[in-house]
Amino acid sequence: MSNSDFGLIGLAVMGQNLVLNVESRGFQVSVYNRTTSVTDEFVAAHPDKKLVGSKSLEEFVQSLASPRKVMIMVKAGGPVDAVIESLIPLLDKGDIIIDGGNSLYTDTERRDKWLGDLGFRFIGAGVSGGEEGARKGPAIMPGGPASTWDVMKPIFESIAAKVDGEPCVVHIGPGGAGHYVKMIHNGIEYGDMQLICEAYNIFKAAGFTSAELGTVFTDWNNGDLESYLIQITAEIFKQVDPETGGPLVEMILDTAGQKGTGKWTIMNAVENAVVISTINAAVEARILSSMKDKRVAASKELHGPKAEISADKAALVKKVHDALFASKIISYAQGLDLITAMSAEKGWNLDLSKIAAIWRGGCIIRARFLNDITDAYRAEPGLSNLMLAPFFKNLLNEFQQNWREVISMATLAGIPVPAFSASLGYYDSYRSAVLPANLLQAQRDFFGAHTYERTDKPRGEMFHTDWPEVIG
Repeated sequence: MSNSDFGLIGLAVMGQNLVLNVESRGFQVSVYNRTTSVTDEFVAAHPDKKLVGSKSLEEFVQSLASPRKVMIMVKAGGPVDAVIESLIPLLDKGDIIIDGGNSLYTDTERRDKWLGDLGFRFIGAGVSGGEEGARKGPAIMPGGPASTWDVMKPIFESIAAKVDGEPCVVHIGPGGAGHYVKMIHNGIEYGDMQLICEAYNIFKAAGFTSAELGTVFTDWNNGDLESYLIQITAEIFKQVDPETGGPLVEMILDTAGQKGTGKWTIMNAVENAVVISTINAAVEARILSSMKDKRVAASKELHGPKAEISADKAALVKKVHDALFASKIISYAQGLDLITAMSAEKGWNLDLSKIAAIWRGGCIIRARFLNDITDAYRAEPGLSNLMLAPFFKNLLNEFQQNWREVISMATLAGIPVPAFSASLGYYDSYRSAVLPANLLQAQRDFFGAHTYERTDKPRGEMFHTDWPEVIG
């Protein structure tokens, strides 16, 4: 048997599906897993596939054609470093290591330098799409040297999702750019999911059944809200619990997990002084959901209105549709704004139109309106904020009244809508020519002599007032 075109380490579900995807495009694939039985079972389950199972890393490396292309699909952090350290003595200079997990971009940059100094080539590639995407075509966000991308391009383009004939993969930029963009993708995903959950909570308070919600979300997915997350939400509402015969969603405990990319996004936004309030609210909502025992105890002590909404159902569906769409625009706008800031900080020169284009298929946040986001940045590459693109500006102007009414309705009923509220707060703050920060600057100057600018003087000229002494 000839040497393999590609190798993958880590045969969890994502790894297995990626292997089958690569093999289906005509490539022979070598596989290795730390637990040998997993490798044996996987290869045995696919006897008709061009798969080469290896019982040791040495055997795995020897089975690969030069330059070797090794993709690592293991848990982010220490496990990735451990696999790399085991590979280094076995590889030749010029061989390529690809980290396809959800690694923190700073780890990717460290590994890029580490391996580059040793003469190896490294790619940090964000892969989105879950199990189905890995098997049928994910969105891939590779970062690293352009010359290394050229070597991997045939494989990555063949396995990526396709939209209008275009593969959902592009060389993002140098170093950690690929994993960085995947991190922001996940942050937007957090926002998107929380907004959908808040819409669901409002509908529950208005008496919608799960069957009715299945119909609502199916209708939305056939319209301008078409997206993977809306589509799967419709299917979730239709799922019956085999034990109780009722809707499965109502039997699932309301405590959400997270793997860290949302928190990483928030920390990066703070470092870059970029507002991502919708994403922040979504991460905080997951944290609050995990505090189940405390919430149950507090529900007996802290009072509020009865969580009920009286409204015509058809009219409410339209209002929530508009509030959800407007808030989704804000979530994407904030994520793309953070990418812009980081690109400038790092000198990455990231192309937002290309990033939006590869998000149109394969990935979790794929949605119809990503076509409009792609068009917006193609028409105006230097667009300062997605909200100002004509298409999105018009939608926000059109939807804002219903957006406000939905948030007011929920607030009066005591229904938490932190991501909806944060999105509208961002919109209103961004469009305000005057904010109350003049008072804040006066306070800062009062207690700390931090100085301030004046409205009747040129920008950059600073002033200080000798404020009266306050005793107490």
